[in-house]
Amino acid sequence: MYRLQSLAARSLIAGALDQCSPLTLTSFTGVRHKSQGPPVEKYGQMRFITAEAKVATERLNGKMRERTLTMETLNPQVKAVEYAVRGPIVIKAGEIERYMEEGGTKPFSEVIKANIGDAHAMGQQPITFLRQVVALCTFPELMDSPSFPEDVKWRARRILEGCGGHSLGSYSASPGVECIRKDIAAYIEQRDGVPADWENIYLTTGASDGIMTVLRLLVSGKDSSRTGVMIPIPQYPLYSAAISEMDAVQVNYYLDEDNCWALDINELHRAFQAAKQHCQPRVICIINPGNPTGQVQSKKCIEEVLHFAYEENLFVMSDEVYQDNVYAPDCQFHSFKKVLYEMGPEYFNSVELASFHSTSKGYTGECGFRGGYMEVINMDPEVKAQLVKLLSVRLCPPLAGQAAMDVIVNPPQPDEHSFKQFHQALGMQPDMLYCLRLLEETGICVVPGSGFGQKDGTYHFRKVTLNMHMSHYVVFLSQINKTAQKTKNDSSY
Repeated sequence: MYRLQSLAARSLIAGALDQCSPLTLTSFTGVRHKSQGPPVEKYGQMRFITAEAKVATERLNGKMRERTLTMETLNPQVKAVEYAVRGPIVIKAGEIERYMEEGGTKPFSEVIKANIGDAHAMGQQPITFLRQVVALCTFPELMDSPSFPEDVKWRARRILEGCGGHSLGSYSASPGVECIRKDIAAYIEQRDGVPADWENIYLTTGASDGIMTVLRLLVSGKDSSRTGVMIPIPQYPLYSAAISEMDAVQVNYYLDEDNCWALDINELHRAFQAAKQHCQPRVICIINPGNPTGQVQSKKCIEEVLHFAYEENLFVMSDEVYQDNVYAPDCQFHSFKKVLYEMGPEYFNSVELASFHSTSKGYTGECGFRGGYMEVINMDPEVKAQLVKLLSVRLCPPLAGQAAMDVIVNPPQPDEHSFKQFHQALGMQPDMLYCLRLLEETGICVVPGSGFGQKDGTYHFRKVTLNMHMSHYVVFLSQINKTAQKTKNDSSY
C-alpha cells in the first residue's frame, strides 16, 4: 500500500513539474533525495516533496539563502595557490581534446601533452619485476602461479609479512612498513657510504607529501617574523603553491641561465639579506637535479650551499627525485647527505636536513603508485614527535606505493632469477642485442660498436651508407628512430 501512495505522490509532483519553468525543474531535480526503506519512503517522500516545493518557491521569489562558501569567503591562501603544471592551459587542453573527440576540428590532429613528467602516460612500459612484486602483494593467490619467478614471490611474501593481516589492503604504521623503511636505509647507505637510521625514514604519498609535511613544521610567526622559504627560480610549482597555501613568505633566489642554470652562492646571500627586511628566512629548498632546469649541482656547489645554511641557521630541504636521471657524462649526482657527511662532524651533526625521493621519476616513472620517502637528520626529537603526529593524521601512505618504493631501492641482485631480465642481459653486449633486434624487426644490418672498442658504459653501432639509395636511406633513418624509441620505452629490451 505504501508503494501506491508513494507513486501517487510522485505523480502529483510530476504534474506540478510539467507546469514549472526549466529553472524550477532544475531546482526540483537538484534537491530530490532518495529515501531508505519502506516506512521512510512512505512518509519521507511527502516530507521531501514539501521541501522541494519550498526550495523552488524561494528560488522563484528570490529568497534563496546565500551560500556559506563563496569566492568572497573562500580561504584567501587557497585563492593564492597556483600550479602551472596542471593549471589553466592544461584544463584548456582537456577541453580541446573533448571538442575534437566530438567531431570538432582544429589546425592539428591531436593534443600533444608535454606539460607533465608522466612517463607511462607517454607510452613508457612498466618494469616487469616491479609490477610482478606489486601484483603478488595485491593478489597473493598468484603465489602458486609458475609464471612468477621465486625471487619475486619471496619479495612479495616479505612485504606482506610486514603488513597487518598480511594484506596490502591494511593500514600500515604511519611512518610506513618497517621492512621497507629498513630497505630504504640500506639503499641510502649503499648509495652514499654513510650510515642511515631506518627510524629517520618516513614513507610518503609521493615526494610532494613529504615536502608539504616538512614545510608545515617550519612555517610559523607573523608579519616580519613570518617564515621565509628560499626556493630556486625557475622552480617546481609545488613549492610556490605550498608557500601560498601556508601563508609563508616566498624568497626567490635565481639560477644562472647563462651558466646552465647553475646555483650562484652570491645570489643566495643577496636573496637572504633582502628577505630579512620583511620576514625570517628559516628554510632553503634545493632541487637537485633541477626541475624544470635539469642542472646537476657539483660537489663544490653543494658544499657552498651547506656552509651557507650552517652559517645562517637554515633548515635544508633537498628534493632529489631525479637522482637516477643524470645522463651527461661530465655530471654526477651527489646527495646532500653524503656531501654533508664528508664536510665533517661540525656540519654533519648540526645542519638539519630533509631529503626526498619518489617512485614517480627515475627509470620506473611509476607516478600513479604515489610512492615516496623522506629522510630527516638532526631533527630535534620533540619536533620529530610532532612530525609523526602530522603523518598520523593522514593514517599512512598507499601500501601499493610503499611496495613499489621497496622494489626501486632494492632491485634484483646478481644471484636472483630476475636479475638477467631486469638488466637485459641475454649473454651479449647491449649494443649487440640492439643490432640483432634491429635486424630481426626491420631488416637493417649494422655492426655493434663493441666490435671496434668503445669507452666503458657507452654503446654504439656502425653504419655504412656509401652504396645506399636515397629511398633506402629515408627508410633506414625512419626505422633507426623507431627502434631507438621502442628500445627506450620497452622494458623487455
